Amino acid sequence: MSAPHLSAVPNDRAASPSALAEIYDLGRGVESGAQRVRRLQNEARILVRDLNALAVRAAELAEGGDAYPAGVRELASRLAADLPLKAEGMATLMARTVGR
Repeated sequence: MSAPHLSAVPNDRAASPSALAEIYDLGRGVESGAQRVRRLQNEARILVRDLNALAVRAAELAEGGDAYPAGVRELASRLAADLPLKAEGMATLMARTVGR
């Protein structure tokens, strides 16, 4: 039995360094409360963006036809439908708390 053919998938984040989140250095000292809030809110915004991107990828997988088993296509289809709603809900909650 031969090994399946694998090919590299380009990493969109590697192509755009500005899209990367700031890496938090635990050794740089204690962050203030305001700094921590800003960092966590930024991480939440990045998560919303990533959830939407994942939904797009899941939709592509769901439309993959016979390239994927039916169970994989079904799960990807559900994720493609559910993730944008979750991201929208998170963005709405973020807008409420940031606006205070």
